[in-house]
Amino acid sequence: MKHSRARLPFILFACLYMMLGMLAGCADPNLHADAMAQTANLHRAQVNTEPFVLTSFYRITRPDLPLTVYIEGDGLAWRSRTEPSTNPTPHQALGLALAAADPAANVVYLARPCQFTPMAANPRCDKAYWTNKRFADEVVVAMNQAVTHYADQVPGQRIHLVGYSGGGALAVLIAARRNDVASLRTVAGNLDHAEVNRLHHVSAMPGSLNAIDVAPQVASIAQIHFSGGDDTVVPPLIAQRFVAATGGRCAQTHVVPGMNHESDWAGRWPDLLKIPPLCATGF
Repeated sequence: MKHSRARLPFILFACLYMMLGMLAGCADPNLHADAMAQTANLHRAQVNTEPFVLTSFYRITRPDLPLTVYIEGDGLAWRSRTEPSTNPTPHQALGLALAAADPAANVVYLARPCQFTPMAANPRCDKAYWTNKRFADEVVVAMNQAVTHYADQVPGQRIHLVGYSGGGALAVLIAARRNDVASLRTVAGNLDHAEVNRLHHVSAMPGSLNAIDVAPQVASIAQIHFSGGDDTVVPPLIAQRFVAATGGRCAQTHVVPGMNHESDWAGRWPDLLKIPPLCATGF
């Protein structure tokens, strides 16, 4: 018993040291992302597009099966209500967490422009691309080119697009430009930024495309839009407006009680993935 008591301070110190080490790792978004990706066997890579160099994490083990592409949210876009951040890399990459929770054979995660990639590699990076122009045409072009880069590695296979928060808007805008999208899922998706900004009394984003404007173009794609019942950032009303704009034939909303914008969506994701989108076949 005396021996155990003597070891107790050392054990407590060791545990504290490990916790501090973990916290230090989490302070670096890249280390946190790499650790999360490693648990899911997702490998980091950069994708050169015409406008930007994008960071991705991918796992492709069955080229004969469909590809699921996850698109990150807006990240650390603002330091305060009026001050943009100097780097939009998310400290907690919730889009990457969703990808890491997906057991599918072929999974790709795409960070948004200027996230996780050194600014020196992105001469076009400007604060506008994580504020007013976060959904600009050139952003959609870059993200779509990255989707094509990975789609080429599973030739002839269909693509499932998943977007978290602002990544949901980009998933819709990308789907409107492709003919190989089998399904579309969004989680807390900002599918109508004009309405979201109006609700929060913040300035409009005239430099950005709006997902709800292309709702008729994606109306025939099987899709499901998840919202948190407690989400005050992008409330369920936004997904409901989007589904109404598609006509509702192949689109549906699903409100998850008790979830807010930054809840542990990844923890719920394996079960939510089992809910088939309307019009879907082969799920």
